[in-house]
Amino acid sequence: MRTERIYPSVTVTGKAESTILRGHPWIYDTEILSMDGSQENGGLMDVRSRKGAYLGTGFLSEKSKIRIRLISRNANDRFDSAFWERKLRWAWEYRKTVMAPPDLDACRIIFGEADMFPGLTVDKFHDLLSVQVLSAGMEQVKGLLLPLLVRILREDGQNIRGVYERNDAALRDKEGLPQYKGWFPLQGEAVPESPVTEIEENGIKYLVDVENGQKTGFFLDQKYNRQAVARLARGRTVLDCFTHTGSFALNAALGGAKRVTAVDVSSSAVEMARANAERNGLSEVVDCVTANIFELLPALEKKPQEYDFIILDPPAFTKSRKTAVNAMSGYKEINYRAMKLLPRGGYLATCSCSHFAEEAKFAAMLQSAARDADVRLRQIEARQQSCDHPILWGAEETNYLKFYLFQVV
Repeated sequence: MRTERIYPSVTVTGKAESTILRGHPWIYDTEILSMDGSQENGGLMDVRSRKGAYLGTGFLSEKSKIRIRLISRNANDRFDSAFWERKLRWAWEYRKTVMAPPDLDACRIIFGEADMFPGLTVDKFHDLLSVQVLSAGMEQVKGLLLPLLVRILREDGQNIRGVYERNDAALRDKEGLPQYKGWFPLQGEAVPESPVTEIEENGIKYLVDVENGQKTGFFLDQKYNRQAVARLARGRTVLDCFTHTGSFALNAALGGAKRVTAVDVSSSAVEMARANAERNGLSEVVDCVTANIFELLPALEKKPQEYDFIILDPPAFTKSRKTAVNAMSGYKEINYRAMKLLPRGGYLATCSCSHFAEEAKFAAMLQSAARDADVRLRQIEARQQSCDHPILWGAEETNYLKFYLFQVV
């Protein structure tokens, strides 16, 4: 047990102690009983129980309700460059272990708290790293971490030509950090000419714009769920709702679908999906349409049955517990409509990417939608996010993606 004072320390409530011992890395402002010493925003603090036992060390976020984010519970750790290099190598070795080499072309290397880098996301898109820093602590150490990570990847044969920061997220406001985006300077290297690169996922090529794309540039967490859809798509007529870049639609087409209609309310997303279909020689199979799904699905009920496979991959309908009930109504509406549209024996892929739409609630919503649609659901698979977005038990926020494949019977 560490007893000597290494960093300024906080004493936390019994509730916080229990949460830490269960594996959660966050300590809220209301859980801090006292602070011994002072620390700058983003600096390291030791965390102790009411009896003085060492519980861990983490970054201070003065302006956030999440006041401390733990990076270690090992009393012997010293938080120098060797510590961070060890953690970075561990994260990369994990991806190399759980993913086949072709899948490493586009993957998430750092998934925040699940990799014990709280508030840091690093996505690899072929030869570019797209980075998002959402905590004061990671902002303090990114100047050490990012060059280290580039060196580790290059030593392993990865041709990394640049690092782009997507720090244009509203969550930075809660940390007292400015929003911006731009190239991270690598010492002695010129700024890359373009923020656009080409990746290949599941045999499909996409252009990824790390400067202007959604979040860090492309959604990587559905990689293997797209493969699961492709396996069911052969010979089917597919409706891909909320298509965004067209990734589910393209996987269905490559899997042998007879025809695929890819729909999104965003005209720019539809143009991107159309360009991706052309890039992969799938334009004759994939038709890209701009429409509001909440209006399209009821309208399709008035027409002869057209689709025997429907994919629902909506954006997060809720980003807080307060709006979860209303979000479930939205999820139920689209799932009910899809179940009504599908013939007996048809297939449904449906998901939620919000951890506030908890698994039990999401499953209950699907059961309710099926009852109202007067159908039964035969489950083929229940899936989660891909393994480069690992789930840290005890930290429920890391377990966010629910994905189901059903046959309507």
